[in-house]
Amino acid sequence: MFDPATFNRDFSAVSLPGYILILPFALLLGAMAIAPVIAPGWWRRHYQKIALGLGAVMVVYYFVRRDFASLGHAAQEYFGFLALVGSLFVVSGGIHLGVKGEATPLKNVVFLFIGAVLANILGTTGAAILLIRPWIRRNKYRIAAHHIAFFIFLVANVGGSLTPIGDPPLFLGFLQGVPFWWVAKNCWPMWAVATGLLLGIFYVVDKINYQRAARSVREKTTAADTWQFDGWANLFFLAVILGAVFAPRFWREGLMLAAALGSWVTTKKIVHEANDFNFHPVQEVAVLFAGIFATMTPALAWLDQNAGLLLGQNPSAGIFYFGTGTLSAVLDNAPTYLGFLSALSGVTGGKSVAELLTTQPAQLLAISTSAVFFGAATYLGNGPNFMVKAIAEQNGVRMPSFGEFILKFSLPFLLPVLLVVWRLFFRG
Repeated sequence: MFDPATFNRDFSAVSLPGYILILPFALLLGAMAIAPVIAPGWWRRHYQKIALGLGAVMVVYYFVRRDFASLGHAAQEYFGFLALVGSLFVVSGGIHLGVKGEATPLKNVVFLFIGAVLANILGTTGAAILLIRPWIRRNKYRIAAHHIAFFIFLVANVGGSLTPIGDPPLFLGFLQGVPFWWVAKNCWPMWAVATGLLLGIFYVVDKINYQRAARSVREKTTAADTWQFDGWANLFFLAVILGAVFAPRFWREGLMLAAALGSWVTTKKIVHEANDFNFHPVQEVAVLFAGIFATMTPALAWLDQNAGLLLGQNPSAGIFYFGTGTLSAVLDNAPTYLGFLSALSGVTGGKSVAELLTTQPAQLLAISTSAVFFGAATYLGNGPNFMVKAIAEQNGVRMPSFGEFILKFSLPFLLPVLLVVWRLFFRG
């Protein structure tokens, strides 16, 4: 006779090989890289089904195995990620910055530098969402994909490497026991080198673009181009979100969502209209990262289980730099940071974060730096990247696909900077 209890026990004991469990994640990454290039219309209509469908495969698998701990952990991480990204998106969308004057290459460099500094105070998400629309308006007469790519490099990623507030991986490290000011004290040389090099490269690229434009375009301005700041009340809601990052779990997300709701209710309609505000960018991020968080769970579990085999007994800082960085480029960099932090603890005999700060500071620094820097290499590396891309496309900027972004911008411009940082700080 059929016994449901026995069936459930037997079925929950079924285990699949690691390479099969990683397959949905690989398929999702492949679809995100290839489909927008060969079938952009099809991808826009069906990306929700693909991302959520592949994610559902892993949810069902873990549910059948009764591995509710893995499901719960992934759900908590996703909820926390979406609460932070979504609330900053709504609040920043309630602030309208008016810009004035000719967007010369030098003035653009100053703008990007200010954005890189603000990323450490507002977070890369807050700074990116606050500044991307003024950045596009500032360059509206000659806007090109390189403007958005370097904005992603500097404001949405590399710039936020000096404080735990700056980028989600560093905040997770802070929650694990890394002192708040340890990041700024130790990461500032890498920040200075990477930021300086990227700004220099951008100046050359933008100078070429500027000189190619007709003189009438270079000097064009309108009476509407004035300095202005609308949506002052949202500075309060932004402060609530920044303060909430120090609150306990669930209180943290609750405060963030409350700030987003307060911003949406109190912001004048004219401000949202001036920003062309709608929820499509955050909706796209929510759907795609739902699939990513669900399917990457077995990939991170495999990394944790095989850290010693992959890294050896006494891995150098360079190994952690490229290992963390490579996966941060294709996974979300926050869970990748935690995965390699766990791996570092594992290969050192289970040392705590406090012990790693004194015995393995170079390795810990390599993990912290590369998780943030390499997150700029693809649209997947960090949450703000997809939002910036979506807002740019919404404003008429022709953005490269997943693969084009890597080939046209990450490899020729970002990779040399990452190699210089490795050569100067982590080669030994």
